[in-house]
Amino acid sequence: MLLSAEHISLNFGLKQLLDDVTLYLSEGDKIGIIGINGTGKSSFLRVLAGEQIPDQGAVSRDPNVQVCYLPQNPQMDPAATVLEQVFADFSPEVRTLMEYEAKAMLTRLGITDFTQPVGTLSGGQRKRVALATVLLHPADVLILDEPTNHLDSDMILWLEDHLRKFTGGLIMVTHDRYFLERVVNRITELAHCRIRHYEANYSKYLALKTQQEEMEQAAQRKRQSILRVEYQWIMRGAQARRTKNKDRIARYEELKAQSGPVTDGQVQMATLSSRLGRKTVELADVSKAFGDQTVLSHFSYSVARDARVGIVGRNGAGKSTLLNLIAGKLAPDAGTIDWGETVRIGYFSQEGRELDLDQRVYDYIHEIAGEVKTREGNFSATQMMERFLFPTQLQGQPIGKLSGGERRRLYLLSVLMEAPNILLLDEPTNDLDVTTLAILEEYLETFPGAVIAVSHDRYFLDKMAEEIFEVGENGVIRRYTGNYTDYLEKRRAEERPQEKAAKKAADPKPQRQKKLKFTFKEQREFDTIEGEIAALEEKLAQLDRQMGACGSDYIKLQELTQAHDAASGELEEKMERWVYLTDLAERIAEQEG
Repeated sequence: MLLSAEHISLNFGLKQLLDDVTLYLSEGDKIGIIGINGTGKSSFLRVLAGEQIPDQGAVSRDPNVQVCYLPQNPQMDPAATVLEQVFADFSPEVRTLMEYEAKAMLTRLGITDFTQPVGTLSGGQRKRVALATVLLHPADVLILDEPTNHLDSDMILWLEDHLRKFTGGLIMVTHDRYFLERVVNRITELAHCRIRHYEANYSKYLALKTQQEEMEQAAQRKRQSILRVEYQWIMRGAQARRTKNKDRIARYEELKAQSGPVTDGQVQMATLSSRLGRKTVELADVSKAFGDQTVLSHFSYSVARDARVGIVGRNGAGKSTLLNLIAGKLAPDAGTIDWGETVRIGYFSQEGRELDLDQRVYDYIHEIAGEVKTREGNFSATQMMERFLFPTQLQGQPIGKLSGGERRRLYLLSVLMEAPNILLLDEPTNDLDVTTLAILEEYLETFPGAVIAVSHDRYFLDKMAEEIFEVGENGVIRRYTGNYTDYLEKRRAEERPQEKAAKKAADPKPQRQKKLKFTFKEQREFDTIEGEIAALEEKLAQLDRQMGACGSDYIKLQELTQAHDAASGELEEKMERWVYLTDLAERIAEQEG
């Protein structure tokens, strides 16, 4: 057991977030916490990390267990450099040992200026510096709040692999459904101040959740059926008042008092859009640069009326710049952008509108539109807020009291209230819960206009996109038909021939010199060959003497001559072999010397 949280209760003002919640973490557990925005997921992580004291209950862990925590909005020293921030809690000796590793990890996360002051970094860059700090620190338990936010697709794949290999305990809040599918082995769902545990990854959780809801609904139908029968019996009058039936009446009252299964509220997105004419947005030979960096080069594109485009690329490549150009928030350096007269763009940006934290939720939405027309009928601003899970009591609250996810959901509603016919979405999945994401994906399927989205969420792009734009080096945009999985397969197919060509063109690596040594047989032969040569020479000398003494015995002379010839041939072979072995022995001696 690495960490235990028992009977945790937590209030936020008048709002109850956690009520008698218990969670245990053992070595090898990888827990993904999910739930609708505003249910208290980040607050629960702060309690687990020891950053917030619960109203009731306690969190305990072995003193030797090291916990590292990544908050949703890390607090940093704005005057510190990137490296100073990373090593703020390390000794100088450790910094010396780990500086190379830290620079390598920061580079992988898109941070290459290690002397840059933290105060000059964007919010996404700060989150990546904080992530590197947590991953570099030796830890038994990692507690991560939205670790994939502000990472591009390649960074997410790297982090996914890194966390899969992590052998300690992991607790994280994330809305990346492929992450939940491939990294976690337990899903903990937070709803209505309680948690429910599932020994499953995301797809198994969905199956178990569906099965559980079907069982609860079946039990509720059975309860209602019994109540109807018992109610008819109660209403019969005199029979119901007999003493022997008091127990039955009591059982009826108890059954009537039971509540049905509690279900989460779901965002209801009615289709809001304006008519879109034949002419949409046309980009002709558009280029854009910031200083020496070209982010878009000679790009032409005419937005189709039903386009479903996903935009991918490394951080800083120019994805958001492309959306800003289409939205008319930036002017191109070269080329032209032309908008049709009927075009109404709804732009859901990463930063969002500047929200006045003191403004009431109701006033913020009512200023945009008091009423909207949808395919389902007309809805007032109040009704639309209720459909987006902002009940009446929440509508009167200041925006500053909303959670980060609730603010993103409110901002999404504000964009849709303007009834756009072209939707530009910049990282729409950041901070939105998985339930709202699924509903947003369903909404986009029926949205009658064009949708262009920058996203690092692979699941979202697989569901939404029919074409992928990859923003690459020097502002070059490559287009791929299909969703994100199709794009990955095509990109890998393109890279394989290039890798083979590069390998073929590369200079052959110098062959490593093989270490010289005798084989067992050669060593044995070298040790005995000189004796064998001497024996053959002695044999030849003896045959010479015998041949000289045989006189006129020609038969004997012929036998001795044949034996002499055979011995001479054998001696010649032995001498050649002796020369080879002696030369090899000398080279071995030079190598070892």
